[in-house]
Amino acid sequence: MSTGRRGAAWGVLVLLGLGVLSGCKRGDSEAQQPQAQAPVVLGPTDVVRVEPQELRSGPVLSGTLQARRAATMRAEVQGAVLEMVVEQGQQVKKGQLLARIEDSSLQDQLIAARTSVRVARNALQVARAEEERNRKLSSAGVITRRDLERAVLARFQAQAQVSDAEARLALAQQEVGRTRVRAPFAGVVSERHASAGDIVQPGAALYTVVDPTSLRLEASVPATQLSTLKPGVAVDFKVGGYGDRSFKGRIEQINPAVDPGTGQVRLYVTLPNTEQTLLTGLSAEGRVASMRREVPAVPVSAVDVRSDPPSVLRVKDGRVERVPVTLGMKDELARLVELRSGVQPGDVLLRAPAGDIGEGAPVELRLSESPQEPEPGVGGGGTPQAEPPPEQPKPR
Repeated sequence: MSTGRRGAAWGVLVLLGLGVLSGCKRGDSEAQQPQAQAPVVLGPTDVVRVEPQELRSGPVLSGTLQARRAATMRAEVQGAVLEMVVEQGQQVKKGQLLARIEDSSLQDQLIAARTSVRVARNALQVARAEEERNRKLSSAGVITRRDLERAVLARFQAQAQVSDAEARLALAQQEVGRTRVRAPFAGVVSERHASAGDIVQPGAALYTVVDPTSLRLEASVPATQLSTLKPGVAVDFKVGGYGDRSFKGRIEQINPAVDPGTGQVRLYVTLPNTEQTLLTGLSAEGRVASMRREVPAVPVSAVDVRSDPPSVLRVKDGRVERVPVTLGMKDELARLVELRSGVQPGDVLLRAPAGDIGEGAPVELRLSESPQEPEPGVGGGGTPQAEPPPEQPKPR
């Protein structure tokens, strides 16, 4: 083989080797390249929009609702309970009979007292007649002055016996009346503490009656906030078990003394309940409505207050970005906070900035009812699908 042919053959081999090496390197680089990250699907519970909302600020009050008027009816005499007339939860009128206690011995005492009154009154009538007769005899000189004085003294003693007998009769009547337990005011029986047949002693609880038409909340606030509080100021309430429904009350009294241990002042707030919608014992949370403003706001959970300055995670163009914001007014009761700068009304934010979705992560918003289509016009965007390649001509 000539030298020229041998050189050409070596050149071809070198070119083939280089092609094989470059192909291997290209294959290795393509194998090592990571696949594109799939977007995270977010639903309505994962995001929140920045929207103008009415925020209210003021001292927050919390406690348990209690009836302004409540009375525990107790036994005033000893004996067996004959009848418990009303049941728990039943409405009663003022003076309505609630319970009866056995009164046979008291009735005997009442009969004896009435008899004593009649006897004493008859004795007084006789003493008066005797006094009148002795006065006439004394005037005629038939009896001495001393005999007249004795007749007058006997009449005074008879009057005293009548007064004593009448007092004993009134006491016996009161004792019999105490065996009838009656409602002190119109209300509802909240508790029944005894049953028919029980032997009760004076002071034993029988019923608890409450007036549900007006409730009261006792709460404490820092003494530093007293400048915004005074009797008559309106208080907005939310009561456990009634969802987002709000109720209105007013500050009735402010305790004049500050608790030296806590620096708190006791407040008493009345809450009208004429429709008897609310029940005593429910937990309530209220706020003194000292200031109201309508501003762009979001739930407090959407703001990362640990960062400096505070920040939020906003969804824009299908990705998550961290945006510093300036906070303003805060509504403690509604748990909303004003965003003064950094975002605009209509922006979509993640509810939990400290979650697993990090800054720069691709996301897809599905805020409509249909789970297959993202909400239009809200930077949603998963990865667009590529168009199919054009059809190649078939070889002949």
